[in-house]
Amino acid sequence: MSHNQYMARAIVLAKQGLYTTDPNPRVGCVIVKDGEVIGEGFHQKAGEGHAEVNALAMAGESAKGATAYVTLEPCSHFGRTPPCSDGLIKAGIRHVVCAMKDPNPQVSGQGFAKLIEAGIDVTLGVLEDEARALNPGFIKRMESGMPFVRLKMASSLDGRTAMASGESQWITGSAARQDVQRLRARSSAIITGIESIKSDDSSLTVRADELGLDEALAKQVVTKQPLRVVLDSKGQISRDAKAFQQPGNTLVAVRHGVQLHGNIETLALNHDDTGLDLTALLKELALRQCNEVLVETGATLAGEFVRQGLVDEMVLYMAPCFMGSDARPLLNWPIDTMADKQNLTILDNRLVGQDIRLTLGFSKKGD
Repeated sequence: MSHNQYMARAIVLAKQGLYTTDPNPRVGCVIVKDGEVIGEGFHQKAGEGHAEVNALAMAGESAKGATAYVTLEPCSHFGRTPPCSDGLIKAGIRHVVCAMKDPNPQVSGQGFAKLIEAGIDVTLGVLEDEARALNPGFIKRMESGMPFVRLKMASSLDGRTAMASGESQWITGSAARQDVQRLRARSSAIITGIESIKSDDSSLTVRADELGLDEALAKQVVTKQPLRVVLDSKGQISRDAKAFQQPGNTLVAVRHGVQLHGNIETLALNHDDTGLDLTALLKELALRQCNEVLVETGATLAGEFVRQGLVDEMVLYMAPCFMGSDARPLLNWPIDTMADKQNLTILDNRLVGQDIRLTLGFSKKGD
């Protein structure tokens, strides 16, 4: 087998931590000796053993002289666990093949330097694009101080998200709603607006019985709920809202000077005619170690996120129905000319039940 094939296996392993490693990155490791895999591991949960530690535990004494395939540069610092680079050195690993450098400034390049100083051969860049795709939020937070923002929306084929009255449940089918639960499960935070809370009173939670995962994994996933973030500039939210009755934490973003009664955590932000300062909000979430943020909201707030260029990826579920021209649009975002249109790139498209799921990336205007 080639470097690519072993690294591909390490990436498959890393994906097993998709819903559980936050705020740490998802990492996989495969240890190979004389053409045979002698150890495998992945990072399962923050505070527990990293991928290399778990793979070395499986390999045991046989790891001496072996090659380790790792999807992310082995860490070089003491966090909640010891440095993985030290573990590889101690085990007698001869060669480390790595997909990418760690973007964390505490690690970046230093793990490789330790390995090389110990006489270990290092190969870098094997399946790097695939490895980067494992951790879009962790990478962006480390490189820019901002989380990866994913906007989720559901619409009819004619681009409508609710009837004029606000009625919107349910546009899409049960399979799409299960898929949304998995988007929530991989997210550090879920952002919505006060109007969505007032109209739907959503719990904004990950629910084990709706994930469609193995029962044991589903129970593990829901033990750590995403942070719920409600944008409510005027402080209109009711203390009886379902978001406050659920496991986990709810943060309400308000404009400066607004006070909420009761034991409610608030974040005061600047406010102008476009609403609360969304960039400041995202920076605060990054400081709170939020990697991937899911925006689930109505047309006005969604339109503002897109207009300000803050969305990295959009997931759009389109139901095979028409809701008519009086129904509410996908985004509230007036555009006057074709030159001002927003181009998108289709990253993935597939059927989820009877609904179409489009995963879209944002292009520069005019492309």
